[in-house]
Amino acid sequence: MIRMRSAAQHGAALVMAMLTVALVATLAAAGVWMQWRAIEIESIERQRSQAHWLLLGALDWARLILREDARTGGKQNQDHLAEPWAIPLMESRLSTFVGANAEGWTGSEAQLADDVYLSGQISDMQGRLNIKNLTESNGDIHKPTLVLFTRLFEYLGLPLAELQILTRQLSKAQSAEPSARPLMPQRAEQLTWLGISGSTVRALTPHIGLLPVRTLVNLNTATEAVLYASVPGIDISAAQSLIKSRSSRPFEDIEDVRQRFKQPIKNLDSSTHSVNSSYFEVRGRLRWGQLMLEERSLVERNGMNVATLWSDRGQLAAPWIPNMGAQPIK
Repeated sequence: MIRMRSAAQHGAALVMAMLTVALVATLAAAGVWMQWRAIEIESIERQRSQAHWLLLGALDWARLILREDARTGGKQNQDHLAEPWAIPLMESRLSTFVGANAEGWTGSEAQLADDVYLSGQISDMQGRLNIKNLTESNGDIHKPTLVLFTRLFEYLGLPLAELQILTRQLSKAQSAEPSARPLMPQRAEQLTWLGISGSTVRALTPHIGLLPVRTLVNLNTATEAVLYASVPGIDISAAQSLIKSRSSRPFEDIEDVRQRFKQPIKNLDSSTHSVNSSYFEVRGRLRWGQLMLEERSLVERNGMNVATLWSDRGQLAAPWIPNMGAQPIK
């Protein structure tokens, strides 16, 4: 009996020892995992912060290009798609931009420049129809602009009922009654707030903008749809002729447009159209390993001053190819 009792005690002690070892191992593994997780989170946040600052540098570069374009634009200072700002920046290593000034760089900085890829474009927002033009300061609908948007909806094959919803809600958003006032969008894609369907907003987005003030349409950068919509009285073939003519030589002024067109163009004057722009959208995209960030900014150029009005930044999950059909970044 004594021997059996002793064996049982030794077995229990062995089980307790094994349980203790398993518990300690589990706690140690949990501690190591928590420490690894904290390090990974800190590393990712540091990488995101560095990526944000690199994108800010790309935005400053774009602003510098627009400022230089204003300085060398000549008397008329036309903005057109043959200028340097209108060429997309395809995905390129950061080291290709700083390689000439890499003297004194550390090994880690050189490695960072090799691992980071940048791409982007600058778009002329005055090559689009401005939602702001649809309403007067008191909230009334601006009838001539409504005609332009009607033509745009017809060109894109969109339901005119949604245009009626858009104008009605825009008018309410500027009404004097706060209780009945819907939230005013700040971006074109936010027009769904006013009851417009997502598919309609996606179809409109390449051709519209939501700028802080009323603007003119730049005939040198407007798309075929915008040219057709913004010049009542012309057909699609006439809009295509305007694009073909400006591709060989940008329009110098409104009178130059009239002289090159074979038929008289009504509703074309300096109160509705121009050949230069003040508002541009800058898109920059950065890829760094598994991290991909995009920053979109609206900038206003007033003379030699180029100011950022707003910026959006978001993380992406898939590779991106710049839209070669739009007006681009540097």
